[in-house]
Amino acid sequence: MNSVTDTSEFLININTTRFAALLVCLSITSACLTPEIPPDAAVAVETGAVAARASNNAANAAPVIAGSPGAAVLAGDNYAFTPSANDPDGDTLVFTIANKPRWAKFDSKTGRLSGQTLLGDVGTYDKIRISVSDGNASRSLPEFSITVSQVALGSMSLSWTAPTQNTDGSVLTDLAGYKLYYGKSAGRYNKSIRIDNPSVTSYLIDNLLPGTYYVVATSFNALGIESAFSNEAIKTVTSN
Repeated sequence: MNSVTDTSEFLININTTRFAALLVCLSITSACLTPEIPPDAAVAVETGAVAARASNNAANAAPVIAGSPGAAVLAGDNYAFTPSANDPDGDTLVFTIANKPRWAKFDSKTGRLSGQTLLGDVGTYDKIRISVSDGNASRSLPEFSITVSQVALGSMSLSWTAPTQNTDGSVLTDLAGYKLYYGKSAGRYNKSIRIDNPSVTSYLIDNLLPGTYYVVATSFNALGIESAFSNEAIKTVTSN
């Protein structure tokens, strides 16, 4: 099995807003926008408890959490994000959040973060982290931020063609998906989107603040091995 797909044939053409990653041709357009126990007995009890916990933890499978929270919302509008989560053992899950925005509420049963923003909420709320726990193990989404803006938001429509070859020229048979990386500085991509479906060949990134965005793409195989970045494409997003 080969590790990554071929990047040798990728080209970028900003005039037509097309670029390719490991034979993934990506095009961009803009759109408007968790009794006393004797000492010896106590030691024995504690030792037994530690062993029991170790056994339980070894047998327990950690929960899984995924999702891409929206990065921006217009003042006066509603914001809502609910992660997808499940536990391989069927355990009850509890969600927690760190650095919850003051204007939002959080549901510990579903992980839903929601709320209506007001003009006084304008600003950026950083280092938000949603985690999920099954009582023994926990997992978290990457930290994210939400910007409440006074101006209208925009979007980028992306489309691409699936890669067909590995770096050695052999036929690619285990394509598993793609990753899109973008940010507002060249070579610095602070946002990412993972697409775990190789048949998906288009994606709309919305709730973007007006500005210039730099976008690259990669693909990954069934082992999770990811290709190098494609050439960088640049797109200016405008509001209504």
